[in-house]
Amino acid sequence: MKRAALIYNPIKLEADELKELVTTAEQEHGWGETLWFETTEDEPGGGQTRDALKEKVDLVIAAGGDGTVRVVAEELRGSGIPLALLPAGTGNLLARNLDLTLDDAGHALQTAFGGGDRAIDMGVIEIRDGEAATKRHSYLVMAGLGLDAKMLANTDDELKAKAGWLAYVKAVAAALRDKNVLHLKYQLDGGGTRTVRAHTIMIGNCGSLPANILLLPEAAVDDGEFDIVVLRPEGVIGWVQIMVKIFWENGVLRRTSAGRKLMGLTKEVRALNYLKGKELVLKLSRPEEIELDGDSFGQATSIRTWVDPKSLTVRIPAEVSSGR
Repeated sequence: MKRAALIYNPIKLEADELKELVTTAEQEHGWGETLWFETTEDEPGGGQTRDALKEKVDLVIAAGGDGTVRVVAEELRGSGIPLALLPAGTGNLLARNLDLTLDDAGHALQTAFGGGDRAIDMGVIEIRDGEAATKRHSYLVMAGLGLDAKMLANTDDELKAKAGWLAYVKAVAAALRDKNVLHLKYQLDGGGTRTVRAHTIMIGNCGSLPANILLLPEAAVDDGEFDIVVLRPEGVIGWVQIMVKIFWENGVLRRTSAGRKLMGLTKEVRALNYLKGKELVLKLSRPEEIELDGDSFGQATSIRTWVDPKSLTVRIPAEVSSGR
């Protein structure tokens, strides 16, 4: 009889409220009793996932926010054991990009125990900060340097827990007032070294953010490539051009055939550039804040990141799986 492990963040949800739903779903689909693992501040999910794999489970369910999902997925990368999502955070970035249910635990558990599988890419990154040892991590959605990383570093965690995404408003304002720009050199897929000054650079495995923001419109979670955006605004006009591109063209025009025809008449703007590639090596002139999947990872002076294609299996609804 198959067994699942459920790794949950007790800050995000109550286990007692889930147990009846889990029991119903596992019994309906002929699974054995689920193993439960609670995350802690010191062990946010990695150790629990390794313990679950030692128990030879057939499925791991990550119940929590983006941080919990990333840590669990990092341990499952390359294992072949499917990851199911029970979203319980403010962003739920991977669930959004896979068009999974965000606020229906019962449906999410039906997908976990009775859904199909989909192989997706993961990003692997090596981060170096000065003379410190290089640290390696995996991520599912995006890695970012600049505005978004500074925003996350400035976010009040207590306010975020109470107000969700509204907590980021103050942090965004603080980041936008920061006049420092990134001075960086990069190589894409082993090509020549290029030098650029930018406000923000984001390396994406997926393209959608909360509030229906489509930042990387051509990003696909299983295409074996990163989509990279470089923001280089010069003053207010530059920011207006970026907003028009992201919110109007990506968010509105791109979603209809008529809108896509109109997009063909618009010009590219210097303030925003898109790149594609499988490996990016990047060096900065000074330490800068870096984030992975919405969590701050301190500062970096250089990074190397690459795509690990279709290295993670995720559980998706059966009706979606059968239509693929």
